[in-house]
Amino acid sequence: MLTCRDLSKTYKARGGEVKALDGISLQIDKGEFVAICGPSGSGKTTLLMTVAAMLRPSGGTVRFEEKDVYGMAGPERAMFRAKNIGFVFQMFHLVPYLNVLENVLVAVGAVGSRGDGRARAILEQLGLQQRMHHGPAELSAGEKQRVAMARALLNQPKLILADEPTGNLDPENAASVLTHLRDFQHNGGTVIVATHGSVAKEFATRTIQLRDGTIECCA
Repeated sequence: MLTCRDLSKTYKARGGEVKALDGISLQIDKGEFVAICGPSGSGKTTLLMTVAAMLRPSGGTVRFEEKDVYGMAGPERAMFRAKNIGFVFQMFHLVPYLNVLENVLVAVGAVGSRGDGRARAILEQLGLQQRMHHGPAELSAGEKQRVAMARALLNQPKLILADEPTGNLDPENAASVLTHLRDFQHNGGTVIVATHGSVAKEFATRTIQLRDGTIECCA
């Protein structure tokens, strides 16, 4: 499903250059739940953003279902990303002046569909049916993350990428978010979670350990 070949990413810094990715190659198959683990600064987020078609690598290729992601023009890549990839981030990224339902429906803009009925159905599945017209400020951290999950699911993506999705959550809410990601995987989706913790390993079918921009081990 997803193939990365010899990925590198170098950032310019005040003291010189920082190599965030250093020749990473990996294969992600359809239906996997992969945890990318490693300490802060190991390259997890850079790898996730590169895989997500959001950050062009300095070298190497990313192929999604045999399509060269960075061989596409910018608008084509943006549409491809919107139709195929959902995102869940640690900081939720909810629009403060929109209610829960409206925050989920933000995701339909890029693909031009309405999605109202589907959004309501997903929010019900995630236990947020009583919160649809509440604003983000009225929600707990766990509820905010479930709204972010609903937004990621709305366009029926093939792949969900989650960057530290449990970092701001207590253990109970963290387990709930990972359970919903596993449900998505069991229904035929593919999940990649970047985390510096260990809880995601309990849900993953495979763990990739990063250190200093390289793959230290894979199990």
